[in-house]
Amino acid sequence: MAELVYRPVIGAALGLFKALDLKIDTQGSENIPRTGGAVLVSNHISYLDFIFDGLVVLPQKRLVRFMAKESVFRHRISGPLMRGMKHIPVDRKQGEDAYKHALESLRSGEIIGVFPEATISESFTLKSFKSGAARLAQEAGVPLIPMALWGTQRIWTKGKPRNFKRNHIPITIRVGEPMSAPADEYAGAITRRLRGRVQELLEAAQRAYPVRPKSADDTWWVPAHLGGTAPTAEQVREAERQG
Repeated sequence: MAELVYRPVIGAALGLFKALDLKIDTQGSENIPRTGGAVLVSNHISYLDFIFDGLVVLPQKRLVRFMAKESVFRHRISGPLMRGMKHIPVDRKQGEDAYKHALESLRSGEIIGVFPEATISESFTLKSFKSGAARLAQEAGVPLIPMALWGTQRIWTKGKPRNFKRNHIPITIRVGEPMSAPADEYAGAITRRLRGRVQELLEAAQRAYPVRPKSADDTWWVPAHLGGTAPTAEQVREAERQG
């Protein structure tokens, strides 16, 4: 089937990244299956994560259909693009239709992209994972592909202005080996194992990241436990409770 929207969007994204002179370091793309369904699972620290996640499958000549919140599909600019790329809208109050859509796509051999944290992590650490990715993989009989990215929060993240200047920002991406999701195993156990693997990949990406903050004012993108000034997960939760 012709991809009249997806491939031009990829071209535009690659052009933007070249213009920004992003230094993208990707390892593990060979872990993406060349054929058949799979659930690609990533951490979530930026509004642009789905674009970078989509890059990892290109060497295998694959595309990813991402599950994204339904409001993105109503936006006058992103909506037509998301629909044209055949991504899957998720109504968080009624997620059954999105789940069925994703399941059918997996069974037809598509790669489905999922952010199991559901929202951007403002602490830049892993939040708890929802079990939907594991359940999809179980029911469709496909593998889970864990991955992690680092540096994308420096371009555009929640609560911070967009940085589309030519700042040569490094982006580090690590893709892990496929994980099985046995149908007879408790989905929660698979989810815990999956989160642990994404955590390992995130730590590997952070260790490999080639730059450190240049000044005290540039520590906002580094998690507190690594010496930065990003809010802790507890501080984020408290701010959410207060409103």
